[in-house]
Amino acid sequence: MERGSEIIAGLDIGTTKIACIIGEVTADGIDIIGIGSHPSRGLRKGVVINIDATINSIRKAVEEAELMAGCEVNTVYAGIAGGHIQGFNSHGIVAVNKDKEVKQGDLARVVDAARAVAIPMDRQVLHVIPQEYIIDDQDGIKEPLGMTGVRLEAKVHVVTAAVTSVENIIKCAESCGLQVADIVLEQLASSEAVLEEDEKELGVAVVDIGGGTTDIAVYNQGSLVHTAVLSLGGNHLTNDIAVGLRTPMAEAERIKQRFGCALTRRVSAEETIEVPSVGGRPPRILSRQILSEIVEPRVEEIFAYVARELEDSGCEDLIAGGVVITGGTTILDNMPELAGEVLGMPVRRGMPRDVGGLVDVVRNPKFATGVGLVEYGATAEERTLFEEETQGMYGRLMGRMREWVSAMF
Repeated sequence: MERGSEIIAGLDIGTTKIACIIGEVTADGIDIIGIGSHPSRGLRKGVVINIDATINSIRKAVEEAELMAGCEVNTVYAGIAGGHIQGFNSHGIVAVNKDKEVKQGDLARVVDAARAVAIPMDRQVLHVIPQEYIIDDQDGIKEPLGMTGVRLEAKVHVVTAAVTSVENIIKCAESCGLQVADIVLEQLASSEAVLEEDEKELGVAVVDIGGGTTDIAVYNQGSLVHTAVLSLGGNHLTNDIAVGLRTPMAEAERIKQRFGCALTRRVSAEETIEVPSVGGRPPRILSRQILSEIVEPRVEEIFAYVARELEDSGCEDLIAGGVVITGGTTILDNMPELAGEVLGMPVRRGMPRDVGGLVDVVRNPKFATGVGLVEYGATAEERTLFEEETQGMYGRLMGRMREWVSAMF
């Protein structure tokens, strides 16, 4: 990257669009300096089904973002979604080292113990996210480094994905001359962009409604406790509109974004829309209420599935902070209100926050995942830098000790 290592790029590979967001890490936080977006032609329900079409879309989105940012991108943090994603909670136990003080090596060992779960050969682990640590039966510990104890336990959330889906995303990125720094679960990235720390602590569910899938992430006491992917999304709405209004898919998408409303009762009977016809027939003038009557049942169905998932997973009582909806489909009028009615809890629309630069452009739910990938990448690089510095200090200390021992003997 020409402008230096402080430049981080996120690549949101979605069913409807592929977005590339370029951010610059500054002393005050992250400034968004480049945005590129291109229609996605090679994915279905979050999974790559056409390599060449996906490569073409990625290349155009990245070029657009590079042009805006004035720099070249070589490395990206890529998002992944799809019905193949699975998440589960796990538990690991290890003995603390001889001096009974918890060190970085102990944390690594206990997380490895927690992730040592038999998974099929066609799946791979994407994330192992610590929820809490337990030292000698004292639970609720978030930062165990330096504490004294004999037994260390870790509760973690493990996310796995199909190996082929991960490899296809990496292959598409590498064909565009990009190195993938990490593959990140999309709802995890969206959460980075739209959630407040208070919400994570109190308990909150993020519902990211994309084109092909609806991704769910549940947080409680500051930790990720549940993830799920539903094979329903905005494309189902678009298809319903195309069939119901007898209009081309491209026009149905435009009508959905511009005139869609999730609550029919909020639409005036006098409002009308012009609907293009197929086969060269003249356009028709229809009531906007007809459009809303098509949209509302499908949106209601999506949130009914979300409610069922929260209930079946036992997370319904953990989300005192309510639900945050994000993703391109949530720009429809009155969607938070309908979601609140179906879910029976407070709902707000989540947009990227705590970033500078091109704020007016990225303050849109459809860019939540892309901005979150940049924020995730910045956090990951800070953590890597800290670990390298720590290991470097440890190495220097051991080197001095060896020199001292050699001098003595």
